[in-house]
Amino acid sequence: MKSFNNDYIKQRRIELELTLQEMADSMGFKNASTYMKYENGTYAFKAEHLPLLSKTLKCKIVDFFNNEIAKIEIISI
Repeated sequence: MKSFNNDYIKQRRIELELTLQEMADSMGFKNASTYMKYENGTYAFKAEHLPLLSKTLKCKIVDFFNNEIAKIEIISI
């Protein structure tokens, strides 16, 4: 199962030295505060946001997702 990785988005923005306001502008959000709520996970990015987010952060859409591996407990008999 895959989960959305907001930490990757934040780290990538910081690596590229993009401000919250620059991200808000590139995504078409009203202000930095609105974008920050998406980046922090208060709001969920929508599917239509991902191509623009990918372009702005110069990465692939698949980079936004973590693979979660189920834990298996082995019981010895």
